Amino acid sequence: MKLSVSIKPISYFKSHAAEIIRRISENQESMIITQRGEAKAVIQDICKYEQTQESLAMLKILAQSRKSLNKGDVRLAADVFNELKIKDDSLS
Repeated sequence: MKLSVSIKPISYFKSHAAEIIRRISENQESMIITQRGEAKAVIQDICKYEQTQESLAMLKILAQSRKSLNKGDVRLAADVFNELKIKDDSLS
């Protein structure tokens, strides 16, 4: 993201909202909106937003996995598969 063209005051956003939304959607870019010279909001293409949320969810899963591993809260995959097979066999 080129910050020089991606930071706009709220007054600019108010008067060019449709154009900004179209450009953000077409280019999958983000824009920082300022108010009184301070960054206050980020406007982002919905596809980019969804990708970001998916990435954050994956990072959270990885962090939780690392915590479990560090605590020793793990099981061998072979043991889990054997347990599942035994349960499946008992249902038949």
